[in-house]
Amino acid sequence: MSLDEYDNNKKILDFSLNLNPLGIPHSVRKVISDERCWNAYPDMECTALRRKISVLEDVPAENIVCGNGGDDMIFRIVTALNPARAVIFSPCSYEYRRALEQNGCKITEIQLDSKDNFSMTADAVSVIPEYTGMVILGSPSNPTGMVVTPYVMKCLAEQCERNHTVLVCDERYIDFLYKNSRLSAKRVLDRHIIIVKSFTRIFSIAGIRLGYAIAGDRETAEKIRSTGQRFSISGIALAAAEKAVQEIEFMRLTRSYIEIVRRDLSGELTASGIQVFPSCANFLLIHCELPIDELLRRKGIIIKKCGAEYGLDDGYFRISLRKHDDNRRLVEALEWILRLYR
Repeated sequence: MSLDEYDNNKKILDFSLNLNPLGIPHSVRKVISDERCWNAYPDMECTALRRKISVLEDVPAENIVCGNGGDDMIFRIVTALNPARAVIFSPCSYEYRRALEQNGCKITEIQLDSKDNFSMTADAVSVIPEYTGMVILGSPSNPTGMVVTPYVMKCLAEQCERNHTVLVCDERYIDFLYKNSRLSAKRVLDRHIIIVKSFTRIFSIAGIRLGYAIAGDRETAEKIRSTGQRFSISGIALAAAEKAVQEIEFMRLTRSYIEIVRRDLSGELTASGIQVFPSCANFLLIHCELPIDELLRRKGIIIKKCGAEYGLDDGYFRISLRKHDDNRRLVEALEWILRLYR
């Protein structure tokens, strides 16, 4: 049954989008409706925004590069530095592979073990080939939600420095975590490290594309900045980001809420017989032998199937966290499916 055939009175629930269930902050909603940011060319250097990000992240403004979303930053980094060989850790975002392949890079894929909940270990770091030009990983990772521990991140940074390897750490989901500064690669930030972040997830503005990279030095930032279009960021996106970066209390509230709904949903799914992997992010990776994505779609619920493009088999699915009532509807639908088909 397609979504067009779905005629239930209940609204369609999309659990495939990893956005903040609390929605867009009021201040951001207000600024994007102001026509003054529609009819003027934006500052292509993003000067004011980079200053504000500099304060938020406690890094020099000249080391920050803004772009049209986190994926855009990944592509621009790979294009700017053009590594001949790169390592990715699977499962991971398929955009890493796309960016590297598009630039003719030879990719080594290191498979993380489900027995370790797909967590990055010091053993995984030790098998990175010596002549690797770039390592790309997520922390928290998409689709697993696992974060790289400070010890493993330190080992990884040291290994990359010894081998003159650029480490690109995708931290687009780290703002959903408590104590995220302790878990960020900023603690080991050096000239060979680049961090990618985004406003999309935490502020629930998927349609307004804006991400940024924090480079370990000014020279690397300039290389990244020189790639892509000059006006890659719209005036609306720039205005929204300048307002969003000041929403510190909103981010604190989000972390508290995510902590609660993640615990509750994980517990309910586990009790229903679904295998749920630990997560630090605003989504859960689950495993089920049934085609639950197709079966849930018939009940007006969409989840993300994580197959080969993520480095997983067809039994893995990603579920984003929504508000309590929506999560309850998902659990009830899954319980019904499991009773019927198991």
